[in-house]
Amino acid sequence: MSLPGAVTLVEVGPRDGLQGQKTVLSVEQRVALISSLAASGLSRIEAGSFVNPERIPAMRDTDQVLARLPATASVRYCALTPNMKGLDAALEAGVKEVAVFTGASETFTQKNIQCSIAQSLERFQPLIEKASQAGVLVRGYLSCTMGCPYEGKVALDQVASLAWELHQMGCYEISLGDTIGVGNPVRVRQLIEKITRQLSVEVLAAHFHDTYGLAMANLYAAMESGITIIDSAVAGLGGCPYAKGASGNVATEDVLFMLNGLGIETGVNMDRLLDVNTLVCSQGDFPNFSRTAKALLTARERF
Repeated sequence: MSLPGAVTLVEVGPRDGLQGQKTVLSVEQRVALISSLAASGLSRIEAGSFVNPERIPAMRDTDQVLARLPATASVRYCALTPNMKGLDAALEAGVKEVAVFTGASETFTQKNIQCSIAQSLERFQPLIEKASQAGVLVRGYLSCTMGCPYEGKVALDQVASLAWELHQMGCYEISLGDTIGVGNPVRVRQLIEKITRQLSVEVLAAHFHDTYGLAMANLYAAMESGITIIDSAVAGLGGCPYAKGASGNVATEDVLFMLNGLGIETGVNMDRLLDVNTLVCSQGDFPNFSRTAKALLTARERF
């Protein structure tokens, strides 16, 4: 199996990484973080979400964050929009891409967005149609593709069916989330093989959490299976409030180190990314979960 010559990293730290943190960053801090991520060469950044600020305080004033980000053709910002109200706010803010979110597990979906999987798809249909009419891309997140904290194993046929349905509804890209990090390379290959019986691998992205230390091996398997879009978060920030014990997203620095070593092009500068790591961890006194960043920043201090 061959590896791709280039991979696009989708930085999800400013939304998925920050949304569950106890420390809430100010608008100015989030703008500085996102601007620094863009300066490192990251071309796709999830900048925030239009959700109820009482429920997720860390995402308060996402419209103000987006308004202060410099408009550039080289970077595309995305915002999570769980409902029509969120979409309207996103359109008002001028975003070019939004995201919707459902799960492959009924129990997880009920706890996360308070509705069934079928109801979530019904809710998204008019949202996707309105976004498409406005010329805005819609990304579909599909969680618990490898397993559920409540139901255990998730049927791969169920995941494949939902991925196809989201794409048929108008999601140009489907991000496959291993929310609790229980996947392994064999299961990753099996899932991608099953999905690509109906969909092109080009519309798939890998969104793996590193709870059990398998995210990197799983990403390698995903790339061998043709995936060239990888979600990651600076410093490995993240986690899920509805998946007890699940650690954060795979760290962007760790993924970049692996890709650099494999000779796979990303356009991202490691030195600048390390500066962002230092910035975000100091902003909120967040732990640094990136092994690569810890090693390289220690080496910096020595020399």
